[in-house]
Amino acid sequence: MAVEAEVLHELHRLRTCVPQLRGALAASADGLVLARDMPDVEAEALAALTAAALGVGRRMADLATRGEFRELLVRGAGGYVATYAAGPSAVLTLLADDRVNVGRLHLEGRRSGTRIAELMTTPATPDRPRPPDGPPPPALPPRSLGALPLRIPPQSRYGS
Repeated sequence: MAVEAEVLHELHRLRTCVPQLRGALAASADGLVLARDMPDVEAEALAALTAAALGVGRRMADLATRGEFRELLVRGAGGYVATYAAGPSAVLTLLADDRVNVGRLHLEGRRSGTRIAELMTTPATPDRPRPPDGPPPPALPPRSLGALPLRIPPQSRYGS
C-alpha cells in the first residue's frame, strides 16, 4: 500500500472517531496535498494556507521560546480549524463543527499526526512491506523544510 493510501486510511479512521469532524487534510510542509477527506473545500488552497500557518506557528513558538511547534487552533463562528505537526515533513489539518469536543479533537488529532509522521518517515516498498504490529523498518532521513510554501495559488477565488 502506498504511503498516500495509508495516510488517507488514517484520515478516514480519524473522521470515524470524531463524528463532528467535517474534513481532514494531510499536506507536506511545503503546501502540497498528500491526502484529503473533505468535501466542499478547495484542498490545494487549504494545504498552501496550512503550510503558511505552520511556518508562522513554528516561528512564533521559537520566538516565544516555547519549544518545537505542536499545534494551532483557530475558532471561527462556524467551528474549528486545527493544525497539528506530523513530523518534520507533514502537517495535519482538521475542520470541525462548533459543537465538537475540543479535548477529543486534540487527542485524536495528535494521535493521527503521530501516525502520519511515522508513515512519512518509513515508507513501505513492494519488497519490504511494513509489518502490521512489529517495529517499523529503519527510517529514511527526513526531508528538510522551508518556513513558508514555495508554491502560491495563481489566483484567489474569494475576490478582492
